[in-house]
Amino acid sequence: MKASYITIEREYGSGGTKIARALAQATGVPCYGEEVLEEVSRRYGVSIDEIQKYEETVSNSLLYSMFVLGQAAAGKHDMLTREGHIFVAEQQVIQTFARQGRAIFLGHCACEALKDFSGVIRVFIRCSDADARQKRIVEDYHIAPERAEATRKRFDKKRANYYSANTTKKWDNAANYDIVLDSGMLGTDGCVSALKGFLI
Repeated sequence: MKASYITIEREYGSGGTKIARALAQATGVPCYGEEVLEEVSRRYGVSIDEIQKYEETVSNSLLYSMFVLGQAAAGKHDMLTREGHIFVAEQQVIQTFARQGRAIFLGHCACEALKDFSGVIRVFIRCSDADARQKRIVEDYHIAPERAEATRKRFDKKRANYYSANTTKKWDNAANYDIVLDSGMLGTDGCVSALKGFLI
């Protein structure tokens, strides 16, 4: 199957960002991650810090999730909370980028934004090698070794809560994805090779 879009969710320290960027370079297909935040900030006058704060503190309550998704689906954006507006804005930006052509999306519940698009492959990247994950966190993100594990847990919790709040699904449940890759086993190059064939 040739894909039009690949959406990537990833564990913190798995190298998912590096894999997505390398995949884009190898295939010539654009990758959107932080670019989604930048476009939301530009369009709606919301600072990137404010968007990230929302993603950090979003409720993972099922009632909240059902409310936000229901209001968004019904087009009742005036009934949404500030956080709900930010989520809808992110989804709209992702859809705008997708309409411009084939793309790789990193995070931001892109699989939810593209659920009505065809040719979407949903990917989750994990890292079973704890030592490799810690080394990557220290080297790539300049986190002190003694803070690496706590930082990993904080970011994984943030990503899990955000995904759950906005999709009502469990972030790390393999059943929610078409492909799950272990970067601890495959490395960056192996993950890129596994995905490249879907785009070229």
